[in-house]
Amino acid sequence: MHPRDSADIWSRTRRVRRGFVVAGVLVALLGGVLGADAIRRHIEGEADLQTDPAFYTLPAPLPAGEPGTIIRVEEIASAPLGSTAWRVIYHSRDLHGTDIPVSAVVIVPDLPAPAEGRTVVAWGHPTTGAAAKCAPSLGVDPFQLIEGLHEFLAEGYAIVATDYPGMGVDGASAYLLGVPEANSVLDAVRAARAIDKAQTGDEFVLWGHSQGGQAALFAAERAATYAPELTLLGVAVAAPAANLSELMSDDIVNVSGVTIASYAIPAYEAAYDDRYPDGEIAAILTPAGSAATPEMAALCLLSQNKEIHAIADPLIGGYVRSDPSTTEPWETLLKENSAGSQPLTVPVFVGQGLADELVKPKATEDYVTLLCSQGADVAFHRYPGVTHGLAAYASLPEMLLWLSTVTSGRTPSSTCP
Repeated sequence: MHPRDSADIWSRTRRVRRGFVVAGVLVALLGGVLGADAIRRHIEGEADLQTDPAFYTLPAPLPAGEPGTIIRVEEIASAPLGSTAWRVIYHSRDLHGTDIPVSAVVIVPDLPAPAEGRTVVAWGHPTTGAAAKCAPSLGVDPFQLIEGLHEFLAEGYAIVATDYPGMGVDGASAYLLGVPEANSVLDAVRAARAIDKAQTGDEFVLWGHSQGGQAALFAAERAATYAPELTLLGVAVAAPAANLSELMSDDIVNVSGVTIASYAIPAYEAAYDDRYPDGEIAAILTPAGSAATPEMAALCLLSQNKEIHAIADPLIGGYVRSDPSTTEPWETLLKENSAGSQPLTVPVFVGQGLADELVKPKATEDYVTLLCSQGADVAFHRYPGVTHGLAAYASLPEMLLWLSTVTSGRTPSSTCP
């Protein structure tokens, strides 16, 4: 997500199509209810913050557990109106298969669940940072970034939203590392099944935006082998970070690329320390870039935007020595963490804003072309004038229609030639 786009994700438009008198009454009543609920949620959210340090602090060493096994769970008092939610910490696996703890939130509607259990929408959030404190579940409103939350609840879906490894619970960052991100998404679905009151079934759909698009696509590629007891129905992404080589090459010349790289470099150094000698991954940095990276990597995109710009803006054009996409070992690592190495056998939805300056339309076009060449069933939608921050919201109307199609067992129409 571009730092300047961060405010866009709060922008939504609604219309009232009623007569003046009826509309006035409904708006007044609805405004009163939603206003009171917003106050309640804020108060409860502030109270939740007081208990967060104890909840997220785990014993060391952590007792071993199978992927998806719950370590700790608590109900969230500030759940949206008409829903019940939990904060959960569960076992997952890192790039090397090592047991790690990961945090997430689970939300279900206060509606009767079907006999087979609720279908799950597994959400992959866009970039919020790479440090533990930047986890969405740690926010006063831990549901704020889940694009489509209210629509999914209204349709009876359960929502599972992982923080990704290293966020929420202290640990090594998995920023833009496809395998551990994917594992954390799939294991969050497993963890939700272990919450009796959630009443989730074994069917799920993946939905992700930007970084979350990469996580969702990798999860789709890995689902059948990593979590064979689950049934993946489809994967939907908006402005996905699918091709990291194109993403880094396109953006390293601006503040977005500097920010993304500052999050990725420490994560890649830790993940690949067994493959590359100390300093080889970070050697791409200029002296100024090397000095600035630790401080930038500790900043959160949404809450510390001003601080990020103060450090990153002067580094534009002078953060790295060369284009990472054509410089080893980055050339190899970016390819390894780009989606598309395995064909997808479930329906795919892709939404892309044509005014996106972070995930460029061409990068998504290239990924869709790859999917089509692999025989995937792809519904590709382009949105003129839509920037990166609004890509998921712009996609929602058509994504929801696609979702109802795949969850009803029908095959959506494909835009592949």
